Amino acid sequence: QVQLVESGGGLVQAGGSLRLSCAASGRTSSINAMGWYRQAPGKQRELVADITSGGTTNYADSVKGRFTISADNAKNTVHLQMNSLKAEDTAVYYCNARTIWGATPWGRGTQVTVSS
Repeated sequence: QVQLVESGGGLVQAGGSLRLSCAASGRTSSINAMGWYRQAPGKQRELVADITSGGTTNYADSVKGRFTISADNAKNTVHLQMNSLKAEDTAVYYCNARTIWGATPWGRGTQVTVSS
């Protein structure tokens, strides 16, 4: 139905920036929204930010003002620009899409490590 490929991530010092990308393929016309989630060791997976097909964005309180989600509709890609990174942002970040058939399966995610 819809396949997602995550990219970006890595190791950065506190205060630095990273950009994550999520490219969708397949039946992309079925996508209602795409988002980034994260899971830190010992914690539950949480929503970081999402964006609807209409461009409405939503952010976790912990990242407001630091992270920006955007969509390149021509490339079926969603980006998450992460600025002013903190050690507590360290986690595996996952991309997910909400389609007319439901949410896409979770992928492997991409590791983001912020050193303090």
